[in-house]
Amino acid sequence: MSTTEQSRPTTLSVRRSVLYMPAANERALEKAKTIPADAIIFDLEDAVAPDAKEAARGQAVAAAGSGEYGKRELTIRCNGLDTPWGADDIAAAATSGAAAVVIPKVDSVSYLDEISAAMSAAGAPDEMAIWAMIETPTAILDVREIAAHERVTVLVMGTNDLYRELNAAMSATDRHPILPHLATALLAAREAEVMILDGVYNDVRDAEGFLVEATQGFEMGFDGKTLVHPSQVDPTNDLWAPSAEEIDHARAVIAAFDEAQADGRGVVTVDGKMIENLHVAMAQRALAIADAINAED
Repeated sequence: MSTTEQSRPTTLSVRRSVLYMPAANERALEKAKTIPADAIIFDLEDAVAPDAKEAARGQAVAAAGSGEYGKRELTIRCNGLDTPWGADDIAAAATSGAAAVVIPKVDSVSYLDEISAAMSAAGAPDEMAIWAMIETPTAILDVREIAAHERVTVLVMGTNDLYRELNAAMSATDRHPILPHLATALLAAREAEVMILDGVYNDVRDAEGFLVEATQGFEMGFDGKTLVHPSQVDPTNDLWAPSAEEIDHARAVIAAFDEAQADGRGVVTVDGKMIENLHVAMAQRALAIADAINAED
């Protein structure tokens, strides 16, 4: 094995498809056990009516601790601390076995500190993460500090709320009203070395429109996409998985670079194109993603 391949990470968190499932819906929770999403968000917030919040909380906690969801990463979206349910949601999620709590409308580091303190007080393990939802103008303006918080491992774009807060047109097919804000959050995630998930696509009947938007998110550099319907999972997984051709090319890049280093050559080409360190790093990442997907499967 080449020295370059030895140095690359052998595992990587894969969050291509992250599916919201309403925790008040028992059939949906059961169905989620068979859906090939990389991660599930058991939702206690927008998808749950006020009179169903407490029952949904119990069902989300039971699901997160059931051990019946295979290798899927399980998280719980809590209501905000400014609601009647938020504190109890966080307290229940803290010892549920979920990998993270998903917190809506995170606007500041001080709010994250409050959430983290509540988690710790309720007995959450140190490794339990916060996925911070970025969905307000204040969040966009403070996103670098939010992304850098010690308990945040993932930023989640809340594009519906962002449109609403900006009074922007949601009908724009290329999302141009919010593209600068998506890019700003993406920059912050890369600076902080945390993952970032694109927002949802609302029209579950429009498979073509979904794929256009998902492709845009993939090309921008998002690590995956949040989803609202099981039909969106397979195309998302396919889009964010390296193809066989990409894997072969990545291996060729690494092999050519290693060979050139061993021979003392300063110029490396693959398929007629110059290869530099940055191309090797991209190849390493593609192989690490492929390894992680294979490990899940």
